[in-house]
Amino acid sequence: MIDSLAKALAEKGYDTLTPVQEAVTDPALDGQDLLVSAQTGSGKTVGFGLAIGPTILAEDGTFGPAGRPLALIVAPTRELALQVKRELSWLYKDTGAVLASCVGGMDARDERRALDRGAHIVVATPGRLVDHVNRSNIDLSDIRAIVLDEADEMLDLGFKDDLEFILGEAPPARRTLMFSATVPPMIVKLAKSYQKDAVRVATTTKEGQHADIDYRALSVAQHDADNAIINVLRYYDAPNAIVFANTRAMVTRLTTRLSNRGFSVVALSGELSQQERSHALQAMRDGRAKVCVATDVAARGIDLPNLELVIHAELPTNAEILLHRSGRTGRAGRKGISAMIVTPKMRRRAENLLTWGKLTATWAVPPSADEILRKDEERLLNDEIWSETFNAEELAFAGRLLEAHDATQIAAAYLRLYQGKQSAPEDLTEYNAPPPREGRETAPRERKETFGPSKWFRVNVGRDQKAEARWLLPMLCKAGDITKKEIGAIRIQADETFVEIAEAAAAGFLKAVGPDMVLENQAELSEVDGIPQISDRGARPDKKAYAKRDDAAPRSPRPRDTTPPPPSRQDDVAAIAPQSDTPKERKPRAKPFAKPERRDHGDAVVDLNKPKAKPVWRGKSDDARPARAPYRADGDAKPAYKGKTDGKPAWKGKSDDRPGYKGKSDKPPYKGKSDGKPGEKPAWKGKSDAKPAWKKPDGAPAKPKASASDTSKRFVPPGGKAGPRKPAGKGPLKRGPK
Repeated sequence: MIDSLAKALAEKGYDTLTPVQEAVTDPALDGQDLLVSAQTGSGKTVGFGLAIGPTILAEDGTFGPAGRPLALIVAPTRELALQVKRELSWLYKDTGAVLASCVGGMDARDERRALDRGAHIVVATPGRLVDHVNRSNIDLSDIRAIVLDEADEMLDLGFKDDLEFILGEAPPARRTLMFSATVPPMIVKLAKSYQKDAVRVATTTKEGQHADIDYRALSVAQHDADNAIINVLRYYDAPNAIVFANTRAMVTRLTTRLSNRGFSVVALSGELSQQERSHALQAMRDGRAKVCVATDVAARGIDLPNLELVIHAELPTNAEILLHRSGRTGRAGRKGISAMIVTPKMRRRAENLLTWGKLTATWAVPPSADEILRKDEERLLNDEIWSETFNAEELAFAGRLLEAHDATQIAAAYLRLYQGKQSAPEDLTEYNAPPPREGRETAPRERKETFGPSKWFRVNVGRDQKAEARWLLPMLCKAGDITKKEIGAIRIQADETFVEIAEAAAAGFLKAVGPDMVLENQAELSEVDGIPQISDRGARPDKKAYAKRDDAAPRSPRPRDTTPPPPSRQDDVAAIAPQSDTPKERKPRAKPFAKPERRDHGDAVVDLNKPKAKPVWRGKSDDARPARAPYRADGDAKPAYKGKTDGKPAWKGKSDDRPGYKGKSDKPPYKGKSDGKPGEKPAWKGKSDAKPAWKKPDGAPAKPKASASDTSKRFVPPGGKAGPRKPAGKGPLKRGPK
């Protein structure tokens, strides 16, 4: 191992390497492309940092002046990329390495300036790196090693095209290392395309996967899911805990709920800016926050040193996400707890996730309020403060307390103050969850026909009245003051329903119902002597019982009906000839929209079987085209339209009989100015002496018309004088003073 890297590991407290770190630092693999699969929390970041050291460092274990980058690490999320940069910073601190980051959500101008100054190692997310390459902000021509961290996650997030673009821009003579928790077929395909003779490295621990994580499945009622999260946080009281949810809305709701209950909580989801997400993680590392409510954006690569508890408020969709979520705890030899909140609807999914992930969980219920209070007392008794040394002032004040109060009262007050700093635990409803599927009987249960001595009753509503057991059962329990345990079978018939009541509860049932025997919604109840006759439809036959069509016996042809059709009911139609035994010659099928042979139109009967000659139409012929007489109720024939006939002349553009429109008519068109022809309206003139002034009907002279040149009554602004205007109609109108 290179001396500068070994020195950094020793200062960090590394005595031994993890299996994945030992595998990738094997001298036999120097210069080889690697496809590494290792479980979460196995030290992959330090592993590929050690693996690329011989490729990018000089012989003395240092870097030269910074210029174009020599190594490129691509991570799927911003948090993981920034975490990789922090890990490599202390690992390469003695080599003179300059690191730069290209992460979405950060200021791209600062990143461009850092790249211009030069960097040895660049840590980036796919989208931002592609953007810098397209803008020519980064030159990948000197790249010696490329590391794809969490490659499977990047493909799941849709970065396949970006990865192919990045690998295509890098020089071919490079070293490519792919690290992933799992190796799906898409990763194998990508490795074959962009790696050369890659060596597959798979590391497994002797204890198995997530051996340091204690999985617990906590069954809880649906309405107590949030209260169960509060009790789990209070019971374990971990220095750092992550509560995973599936949606951003759920993250916001849980963050608000926990904050109102006194927890120091932060949120982490994709809707937050990069600065807000960085501050949230830093608050968890500094101890200012103890609980982080996050989506799956924090399921990969996030390493919090004091994270001891992971709670799945909502179950993930597959076992791989469950492994990555739980892998945030139990890292580097530390112990952790992964608790799943399992509601009745999610029980089947929880069992499947544990089976697919090859995990073993302890099925239990969330801690109760009494258990949490006892846990608080235990922590108080085992607190390290009892073994510390106190100064004189503290001892003097303790003496004054003992003089003023009894020692028991002082201890009780201290306990109350201690518990007051914590959120009060929630009281959960008792929930008896069924055992997990592994403990259940695999053989089908036999249905019990009876549940002991019973008595039958009849209700006068049935299937026709939309009767259903889901509303009949509570109605009977409420009316008869019994529980569902005293009710046996409910048999719904067409118009009645039979109910089986335990014989021991029958007397109390009748007394509670009353003598009128009327239930809710005016349903009537009556006793039945003995066991009623209930129709039994029987079980539905199995699908395999149905014979396949190919195996079934061939069907016999359907017998053809040779009975002649009945005679027509129309009295005015000629009788149809009797049917003869000899079959008639079959006529060809009529054309579409063919008319029937006979039709009755009131009193007139038209026979369409009569042959008639249909003349061939010709463009223009001297012979008139005979028109087909339409059917009319009165029997009169209405002549059809003819294109041109002697009776009605066709329209012509210009005709002697009917004058057509002419462009120029005998009537002279209107002219602006006329020569004074008789019958012609003179054209309007701006000023005309010939046009008399308008006069009133009584003969009084009209009011003189205002002239545009008369400025005597025109408005004159104060301090100014109106300029002369041109007469109307004498040129374009001008506005404003001259």
